[in-house]
Amino acid sequence: MKELLASWEKLCVSSAGLRFVDINLRGTGQVMLQDNPLSGALFLAAIAWGSYAAGAPQIAIGGIVALLAATLTAYWVRADEKSLAAGLYGFNGILVGLALPTFLAPGPLLWAYVILGGAVSTIVMMWTVKLVTPWGAALTFPFVITTWLLLLATYGFAGLTGAALPAGKVVGAFQAVASDPLRFSDFVQGTLHSISQVFLKGNGLSALLLLAGLAVNSLAAAAFALAGAILAVIVAHLLGAESDLITGGLLGFSPVLTAIALGTVFYRPSLRVALYTALGTAMTVVAQAALNVALTPFAIPALTAPFVLVTWMFMAPRESFEPSVKRRSRKAA
Repeated sequence: MKELLASWEKLCVSSAGLRFVDINLRGTGQVMLQDNPLSGALFLAAIAWGSYAAGAPQIAIGGIVALLAATLTAYWVRADEKSLAAGLYGFNGILVGLALPTFLAPGPLLWAYVILGGAVSTIVMMWTVKLVTPWGAALTFPFVITTWLLLLATYGFAGLTGAALPAGKVVGAFQAVASDPLRFSDFVQGTLHSISQVFLKGNGLSALLLLAGLAVNSLAAAAFALAGAILAVIVAHLLGAESDLITGGLLGFSPVLTAIALGTVFYRPSLRVALYTALGTAMTVVAQAALNVALTPFAIPALTAPFVLVTWMFMAPRESFEPSVKRRSRKAA
């Protein structure tokens, strides 16, 4: 695998076109925090299959269009070259491009919206990096804030309609929804869909392709993603969440990202870190349900905001929790 990536890198050095492809593949991989073009290629395959299986090819097309718009904008504004090469200006763009065709009705204006969203996500990414650099990482915050603004604006524009947006209503008294017994088939489906819903598609094969994409770059990332999905399903069921939300993976995709981020990116894998990650993953399930309720009056989805919120909180004790982080940061300084 290392030899293959080394050969690919040599080709990219000699070709501006291949370098552009490499940046976009890495941008796709960075959605699940993987700086690897092969991971990105497998993630794109997962997106394509999930969109095809759902009969909505426009979602995959939207993701690619917004990804290209985000990357080209990063070139245009002369973004940091190292971050650009690692795909860090593309992953929020592709998520915006996947989300807009998912929630909005097809039409010519939708594609203008997708391009706008992809381009703006790069600007928001640059702003977010400056804002959080002293204590954290941007994560998918640019995707969340850009998509929220674009979706909210559709209520003021006659040319854009939210075909699949949540129904807006004032939150009233809580009404319990019966949670059916969690059968093994439901458990497996909920676990796989929790992984695939990171890219806004509930599909078992797509989930397996995503796990493969994680594994080619980091076996630990694949393991933490799977464990995070399993834990999310269990926690959601024990708390009495609606069964359809569990099996659809709609309470598990943010916890999956939290598990990858805390377990393999911002902390080095260990038993202590695994337990800490489990705590953060469980809290992300709660945050997902809380934001689903909080955003009900606005009729917009929570997206990956629970992942961003919880991961930012759980990054706070990095230096005291893992002394090696403190040593590495001092050396870097």
